[in-house]
Amino acid sequence: MFKKRTLIGLVLILALVLVLALAACGGDDDDEDKTPTPEAAAEEEAAAEEEAVTEEAAAEEEAEAEEEVAAEEEAAEEEAEVAEGEAEEEVAAEEGLTFGVVLVGPKDDHGWSQAHYDAGLYVEENLPGSKMIALESMNSADRPETTLEQVAEDMVSQGAKVIITTSADFEVDTAVVAALYPDVTFIHISGDDVYWGIAPANVGNIMGQMEYGKMIAGCAAALKTETGSIGYVGPLIDPETTRLVNSVYLGARYCYETYREMDPAELKFTVTWIGFWFNIPGVTLDPTEVSNAMLDDGADVLISGIDTTEAIVVASQRAAEGEAVWAIPYDYKGACEEAQDICLGVPYFNWGPAYLGALQAIQDGTWKPAWDWNPPDWDDINNPETTAVGYIYGDGLTDENKTTLDEFIAALAAGAKGEEGGLNLFVGPLNFQDGSVFLEDGQVATPAEIWFMANNVEGAEDPETVNPPQLLEGVEGASE
Repeated sequence: MFKKRTLIGLVLILALVLVLALAACGGDDDDEDKTPTPEAAAEEEAAAEEEAVTEEAAAEEEAEAEEEVAAEEEAAEEEAEVAEGEAEEEVAAEEGLTFGVVLVGPKDDHGWSQAHYDAGLYVEENLPGSKMIALESMNSADRPETTLEQVAEDMVSQGAKVIITTSADFEVDTAVVAALYPDVTFIHISGDDVYWGIAPANVGNIMGQMEYGKMIAGCAAALKTETGSIGYVGPLIDPETTRLVNSVYLGARYCYETYREMDPAELKFTVTWIGFWFNIPGVTLDPTEVSNAMLDDGADVLISGIDTTEAIVVASQRAAEGEAVWAIPYDYKGACEEAQDICLGVPYFNWGPAYLGALQAIQDGTWKPAWDWNPPDWDDINNPETTAVGYIYGDGLTDENKTTLDEFIAALAAGAKGEEGGLNLFVGPLNFQDGSVFLEDGQVATPAEIWFMANNVEGAEDPETVNPPQLLEGVEGASE
């Protein structure tokens, strides 16, 4: 019995030891499971890095999505602005801009008035919905009973929002009438009321720098003359016409000396004023008679400063009789068509770009009154889209003449741009006809001194205090 109990006890003891041993082994396994192996640690680190990259990629995608939304919103805003602008343009085109042009002469005079009329047509072609109302021959001979106020009233009644007055003779009346129509914009050609600050707020001034065109004309005449005598048919005397005569003279004198290598003091240059912009029988001198008289007196080149073509017509008639004579008309680019063979070219105004720019600004609501004295486009003085004045060569010029004129024009361009070696003809010493000094030796004329042809304009407070314009010493003809 004792042995049996002893045996059972031993079995129980062994079982207890085994259980304890197994428990100890189980505890070791748990500890080992809780301690990661190097491979497991690396895997966990890689997983963490992958999770971080994923989060970063998600952030980038979110940012890109936000940028895309912002870009789409910006594009939508731009499209809306473009659509709004197009809608405004369509409305403006539908409403249109009616403008009046008051011409001092007929619209087909092959001169000043036709150049302005063609500018109006240019606007109609390039400004959608625009419409021109033109009045021809607004002068005391053709319309003695018509006033500018009446003309403006009629144009405004037809819907004109802009009225362009195209003669120096209209300067005073333009200011008076503009004050009566403050909601209408007036553009006065060739005036300077805006320069002086005395123009109504609805008046602007536009002019082209024809001085350069006239210098080229003078050079062409000097290259061609064989008698050493040039005649100039002038209109009336004012600052504009005086400075243009002086410009022709300076161009002729320079080219006579520089390219012909002849004494400029021996070059005869004469101007005869007819008294108006064109012939008015019984009022002005007859430009046909004046032209013939100049040729009879020995001139072999006639240069016109009037609005019409009598000088080239007379020269053509005399050439047909066997005389070696030439002519240079004025204002209108097609003026040489009167007599191509004896035409040395034509300095002309190209008013279209200035008209278009002003009217577009008025329509857009951005126009401000200004005194615009517009230069040639020196990259191409005959570019119809950009230049204010140009010079078309005539068939009377030889190829050598044209090459020389090209050189002369290039020198003027360089001077106008302020480039070293460029040519500026309004540099002293220059005197007026009465012997008074216009420019001291080496003195460069200011734009105002050229415009007014006066030596006391700088610092003047109003036009009444400026000396009357004078022709330069060396020019034959009246200054007043």
